[in-house]
Amino acid sequence: MAEAAENQGAAPAPVRRRWLRRAVVLLAGTPVLAALVYSPAPRAEAAETAADATTVDVQLESLAPTAPVKGDTLTITGRVVNNGRETINDAHVGLRVGPVLEDRASIDETAERTGFRPGTEPREIDSAYAVKLDSLPSKVSRDFTLTIPVNKLELDKDGVYQLGVSLSGATESRPSEQVLGIKRTFLPWQPDAAATKSQLTYVWPLIAQTRVTAETGSDELQTPVFLDDSLANELRPEGRLGQMVALGKDLPIAWVVDPDLLHTVDAMAKGYRVRTPDGKSVQGKNKAVAEQWLSALESAVQGKKVVALPFADPDLASLAHHGKDVSGTLGQLRPATDKAKQAVETVLHVPASTDFSWPVDGAIDPSIVNVATSAGAHNVLTRNDSLTETGSLGYTPSAARPIGAGTTAVVADAELSTAFEGDMLNAGSSVLAVQRFLAHSLALNQQKTDEQRSFVVAPQRMPSVSQAHSMAAAIRALQAGRWTQPGDLEAAAAAKPDPGAATQVPGAGQYPEELRKQELPVSAFEKIRTTQDTLDRFKVILAAPDRVEIPFGNATNREMSTSWRGRPDEARAYRDQVQDYLIGLTDKVKVIPKSDATLSGHSATIPVSVQNSLVQDVHNLVLRVKSANPTRLMFGKSGQDEQEVVVQGGHSQTVKFTANATASGPVEVTAQLFTKDGVPYGKERKFTVEATEVTPTVMLVIAGGVLLLVLAGVKMYASRKRVAARAAAGESTQQSDESPDTGPQSADGSGTGETVDR
Repeated sequence: MAEAAENQGAAPAPVRRRWLRRAVVLLAGTPVLAALVYSPAPRAEAAETAADATTVDVQLESLAPTAPVKGDTLTITGRVVNNGRETINDAHVGLRVGPVLEDRASIDETAERTGFRPGTEPREIDSAYAVKLDSLPSKVSRDFTLTIPVNKLELDKDGVYQLGVSLSGATESRPSEQVLGIKRTFLPWQPDAAATKSQLTYVWPLIAQTRVTAETGSDELQTPVFLDDSLANELRPEGRLGQMVALGKDLPIAWVVDPDLLHTVDAMAKGYRVRTPDGKSVQGKNKAVAEQWLSALESAVQGKKVVALPFADPDLASLAHHGKDVSGTLGQLRPATDKAKQAVETVLHVPASTDFSWPVDGAIDPSIVNVATSAGAHNVLTRNDSLTETGSLGYTPSAARPIGAGTTAVVADAELSTAFEGDMLNAGSSVLAVQRFLAHSLALNQQKTDEQRSFVVAPQRMPSVSQAHSMAAAIRALQAGRWTQPGDLEAAAAAKPDPGAATQVPGAGQYPEELRKQELPVSAFEKIRTTQDTLDRFKVILAAPDRVEIPFGNATNREMSTSWRGRPDEARAYRDQVQDYLIGLTDKVKVIPKSDATLSGHSATIPVSVQNSLVQDVHNLVLRVKSANPTRLMFGKSGQDEQEVVVQGGHSQTVKFTANATASGPVEVTAQLFTKDGVPYGKERKFTVEATEVTPTVMLVIAGGVLLLVLAGVKMYASRKRVAARAAAGESTQQSDESPDTGPQSADGSGTGETVDR
């Protein structure tokens, strides 16, 4: 046995571990021997295991100042929650300050760590600054406040330090003190201004979901109809957009605006209507809310640079991947850019730059870049996780990257841009996000390069109220200007690019699949094309085409909006509504249904009426009637005839066509409206004409019959007159001369000289 033990001691460590495992397996196979072998684990191992279990949840609720200087006092507040089953005794909350983190990767690694590893963690600072808790029962929480002078933290050089707030204590089953929970964050330390400061541009987006339909009122102002009145909640001072304006007013930010939002709120301020579930609309009630928000925004942007995205913030990736092959789709981008500049300058009375496009999450591929620049923009706002760095520089290059054809990729930093995408409602989440953001911003500036660099932060398009507050807290923390200074987007795009920076646009196969799943499908663009075709045919007949061209043009831009991402059903319903409403308008100009007619005689006129229920006049229309059997019924010199039609708004116009019958019998006639260029307009109407053709022979027979009837009537009249005359003469003779009868009357007819009254 001694020899075996000696040999074991001499064996290499891996061999000893394998031997031990085999021995335990063999012993465990026999119940009695297994009982002899089992013994509790050493306390050191138990402590390490307990630390990994994170029995206590340590929550940070505030940290101030976020970036201290010499002479400051650091104050950290929070709460500890005992998630274990045992009461923790002799507990205390302490602060641990680690060494300077060397790079950004170390910051990320530290942020992702959980649990506590004895022997590798930084030690607690002076216990005099710890917060003692006599006991912490199971499922119970306690608040704490740590207050420590910064000079006690031993921050010996500039950089990012790890801060660990830990709870230590003992339980009945583990009577020795151990760390039962820890939360890590960061402390940026740059008490004096850096020799070279980074230019940092923070994009502040004012973007909202589509709210306006294509429907407008019949009044002169064409009062718009909204899908709902939910935008008012965002515009209120406590709402999302209200807070974005209030926070952004005093921050050094780059305002990036969807002009459709300005157009929509301006329409609200002038008076609007809201659609009801039954398809009707009622007067909107939040005019004052819109006026207040516009006034606040106009004040906030005075003297600032405003970047206007194309109208309605079109989904560039959807257009590039599914819409570009649908005829006419890309032609919508240039008008969207033109409307953008006009909307900003009209509503906010400040100049606007339209030289930037912003694909979703900054993800690009060659087709997206081509679409993004097709409307005239020379700068594409992307992210560095879409342009893969080669790693040869050893530092993060400036945002501006030339990617060919006179286009500049303005590359936002992905780490900074996504810092506040999580749930910031919890104060602890916000504190951690702000400190991590500041840590990365300082680490960026400390990278080894003598050149000043420009960085851009492009956050989520529609931050929540809590996210906006966290973003603002981070920006305010940088306003001391010790390692960054504010920049604007145009300056960042124009900055001198680093020669070694990555400029290769990734291929289509590298576009994120998760983003691709949210894109508008080809069918969406095909439906938009169909609606546009209908609009093109409709507007040519209108005396005032702007009344439909403008609202439907805006609706077309909105149908392509980025705001539909993640809401495919709502997007489909919106497209259907736009198309249905337009078809309903076109149906207001139509041929009135006509009943069957009978045509007696060789020639007659047939009236056909056109109704215009629109509020404006229509022209450039031709009404055409066509006989299905020209050998029986003709119009003009052929089987069809047409006349130009002009109908006033709210009226009907009757057009008369001359018809000629060449044979008897029923003939189907079609009445159809056409535009002047020959395109059918609206539904055709069919009716039957019963034609009766009358020949010269028949006319002679009829005339002869009429003459015979006249002669017979005359003869009957004369005969009656003679009888009456004779009766009168006989009565007179009897009264004056009662001579005897002379004999019977001759039965012969009258002589040739007898007069016959006619």
